[in-house]
Amino acid sequence: MNVTEHAEHHPALQHHFEDLGQQHEASTLGMWVFLATEIMFFGALFFAYALYRHQFYDAFIAASHHQNIVLGTVNTAVLIFSSLTVVLSVYFAQTSNRKALVWALIATMILGAVFLGIKAIEYHEHFEHHLFPGQNFSMPEVTLPVAQNAQMFYVLYFLMTGLHALHMVIGLGIFAWLTWRANRGEFSIEYYGPVEVCGLYWHFVDIIWIFLFPLLYLIGRH
Repeated sequence: MNVTEHAEHHPALQHHFEDLGQQHEASTLGMWVFLATEIMFFGALFFAYALYRHQFYDAFIAASHHQNIVLGTVNTAVLIFSSLTVVLSVYFAQTSNRKALVWALIATMILGAVFLGIKAIEYHEHFEHHLFPGQNFSMPEVTLPVAQNAQMFYVLYFLMTGLHALHMVIGLGIFAWLTWRANRGEFSIEYYGPVEVCGLYWHFVDIIWIFLFPLLYLIGRH
């Protein structure tokens, strides 16, 4: 049996595809379409941010200075490094290196968990310092109108970072599923599509944070 025939009879091949190549192209296209809808979803929040930042610029600067730039920078580095482990996991899947693939996927999940843990610390700091929008919101170093407008910054901050964190949690679940399958030896040079497609999702989540970090942490920091 030649390689083509073996690929056509691969157990992962779905009945409605001619071969694994066609199946891989379809799954990749499907993920890109999904990510396009996600871009529109986050795009609405970015538009709202741009609108209110223009309207309440001074308040947004004052609110941004309460952000923990050290933790934000560390989290940025963590996600960038997680993109590297995702790239490595795709490479190891393509080269049928099961052990290395499993470890790369585990490393990605560890980095994702570290990101969420640091984000939880930041959220705790915001609650401790009364920076959660509502009746207890307080920024005593600025005038009352500026403090009231600064609440819109934190409304958007919690919406945008919370939605991003939700995508991270979903990503961790996906990578746990990939790790389980990788440990069973389901991925190889012939079939690695799920790892590559899920990697696209993780890269998208990382890119969203690359935009969130300067918008939420670096306003007015010259």
